[in-house]
Amino acid sequence: MRLSREQETEIEAAVFRRLRDHLLARGDVQNIDLMNLAGFCRNCLANWYRDAAEAGGTAMTKEGAREIVYGMPYEEWRALHQKDATGDQLAAFETNRPKDEGQHG
Repeated sequence: MRLSREQETEIEAAVFRRLRDHLLARGDVQNIDLMNLAGFCRNCLANWYRDAAEAGGTAMTKEGAREIVYGMPYEEWRALHQKDATGDQLAAFETNRPKDEGQHG
């Protein structure tokens, strides 16, 4: 099946929204866990969102992109959901840290 560019864009947007909504519902999943398991986190998604917006000519702040991904201001999300990383989580992050620091949040 060959999709039109418009169909592809609509499907990709729906997939992004589903991923975002899934992460919104899973505030118990910490960003460091996402980084350790998948090499990206909510901050990465926000950075990629901002990059795409700016590539398309739409100015966007880091905070604005994070609010879209987190569903609320970032500091509010942190206060509600973020826990201090454990020693094991930090050690795993150091082991798994992406080589290109610009690729993650």
